[in-house]
Amino acid sequence: MNKLVLPMALVVLAALSGCAHHMARHEVINGAAPMARDVVSSVEPGLFTQHTFTASDGTVLPYRLLAPLNPEPGVRYPLILQLHGSGGIGTDNLRQLDRLAKSWAMPEIRARYQAYVLVPQFPVRSANYGPPSPDQYAEHATALVAALELVETFAQQHPVDGARIYALGFSMGGSAAWLAPTLKPNLFAAIMPVSGIAPANSSAELLRDLPIWVMHGNADTENPIFADLRFSKLIEKRGGQRIFFREYDGLDHQLHADLYPGYWWRNWLFEQHRE
Repeated sequence: MNKLVLPMALVVLAALSGCAHHMARHEVINGAAPMARDVVSSVEPGLFTQHTFTASDGTVLPYRLLAPLNPEPGVRYPLILQLHGSGGIGTDNLRQLDRLAKSWAMPEIRARYQAYVLVPQFPVRSANYGPPSPDQYAEHATALVAALELVETFAQQHPVDGARIYALGFSMGGSAAWLAPTLKPNLFAAIMPVSGIAPANSSAELLRDLPIWVMHGNADTENPIFADLRFSKLIEKRGGQRIFFREYDGLDHQLHADLYPGYWWRNWLFEQHRE
C-alpha cells in the first residue's frame, strides 16, 4: 500500500500490532473539515445509466450503474455497492446519487479505479435504529436484502471479480454497509461505513475477519459515534485484526474533506480480496 501523506495532524491512539499495512487501528484526525458541497458538481447524473431490479420478494429497486471506463475483453472488475443516506430515499432513481457516489465518476477517479459501481435507491429505509444511546445499534430493512440480491444477480451476469465486491456508504448508507455482510457473510471483500450506526454485538463474530475501515466524526449528534466505537472495540476484543477506525475530531454529521479524491482509502479498498 502506498504511504499516506495527510494534510492534517494525526494523533495515533492505538499502535498497530501484527496487522497488515502497518497502520494504526484507531487514529484521530485533528482539524477535520467537511467536504465542500460543490466538489462533484460537474458530474452529470447521466454518466450513471438507469435500471430497475425486481427482487424475488417483489421489491422493486431503481438503481444507477457506472461501468468501467475502458473495459477489456476477458477482464473481471471489482464491484462497489454504493449505499445512500436517508436523503436519497424514493423512487426517482436520482436522489441516491450523493457526493460519495458521484465521486466515482470524476474523470481522474474513474480512470484510476476501473470498477462497476452499483447505486440502488431504496423506497424505504435500508437500516433502522432507535434513539441515540451508548448501546444503540442498527437493524436491516427488507430493502437491503433486495439490494444484496441485486449485487449477486449483477455479478453473475457481468464480468465481475467475485473476490472483490465492496460495500460503502454515508449515514444510513454507512449503517447499511455495516449490515450487508451480516446478511451475506461470504459476499464482500471489505466494507467502509462512514458515519453510520453499527450492528448489534451478536454480529461481531460474523465480521471479525472482514477488512473494515470505519470513519466517523466525534461531534456527530445525528448518528453519534458511540455505536461504531462499541462495535469496533468488540471486534478487536474478539481477535479481529483487520478493522481500522478513523475518528474526525470536531466533525459533525457530514462527509469529511479527505474522502475526495481519497486515493488513500480507494487504494486500500481495491487491495482487499476475499479468499
